[in-house]
Amino acid sequence: MFNARVLAAAAAAALLVLYIVGWWASREPDLLVDDIAHSRQQLGDSAIIGYSTTTALIRVSETLLDKNAGYLANDVIPPFVLLDNMPAWELGVLEMTRDLALALRKDLSRSQSQSTENPYLKIAQPKFNIDHRSWAIPSAESEYRKAIEQLYLYRTELMDPQRPDSQFYARADNLRDWLKAVEKRLGSYSQRLSASVGQDRLNTDLANDASARQSTDTPAHRRIKTSWWKLDDEFYEARGACWALLHFLTAVEADFADVLVRKNAMVSLRQIIRELEATQQPIWSPMVLNGSGFGLMANHSLVMANYISRANAALIDLSELLTQG
Repeated sequence: MFNARVLAAAAAAALLVLYIVGWWASREPDLLVDDIAHSRQQLGDSAIIGYSTTTALIRVSETLLDKNAGYLANDVIPPFVLLDNMPAWELGVLEMTRDLALALRKDLSRSQSQSTENPYLKIAQPKFNIDHRSWAIPSAESEYRKAIEQLYLYRTELMDPQRPDSQFYARADNLRDWLKAVEKRLGSYSQRLSASVGQDRLNTDLANDASARQSTDTPAHRRIKTSWWKLDDEFYEARGACWALLHFLTAVEADFADVLVRKNAMVSLRQIIRELEATQQPIWSPMVLNGSGFGLMANHSLVMANYISRANAALIDLSELLTQG
């Protein structure tokens, strides 16, 4: 009897420890906006175009690896293998990081279509594309670390007037091209979050173009509903993506200030940042609730979809402003 009680107490204590560790590992990092801004302020007049955007990409990537319990998406031991909210959050951060790294390599660091690629970004960008669940050789963390090292080298050369090979071009067309990719990301998140309550959706794939064709036929309307088991994953992936995008757009505000002021688009960008800040409000519920649209219980996915949709609408307006002369 005594041994049974001891074993039960030990098991309960072990479960409590695992729960506390899991809760600690699942805590989302704080915003880094002030740290990135302070880093730029320390440079004073020597701050160069592209410093803030590159720094934001570096700091977001480092936080992905160095937050509580480190990078969790590829962990295979308890209790981390049992967690799913933080790995989903990490995937959202990683998707936005990949998009910006690609834009930095093919647009922001190049003056025109015939210019050569930056050698550091040519190495860094593909390394972010490794399977985020890879834990063997090479592991996702090791590849991301190597990418960050190349970003540091790019930023160092960016600040050296004696080494003009590394450049960052703050042009309206460069910014617009990246924002177009962000629009599609946010649109996808909004649709996936809205599917938490189930929706009958009409097929609009070929709308507005009478001559458009697609590979195979699809139904005229479909019933879309997110599985109950995937609700929290969709929510936290979108939340992680908005967390990363918030930092990237804040950095863009500094690096593209002249362009945004000339296009009278600065206030539009700041409104997008406001909407993204709203997505990072604390979650007071112990779980992601999935009440109906006008029911008694809240639906956290719909609330998140609302903020993302508003941010995306403002993003589309911003792209239009950048297109205008």
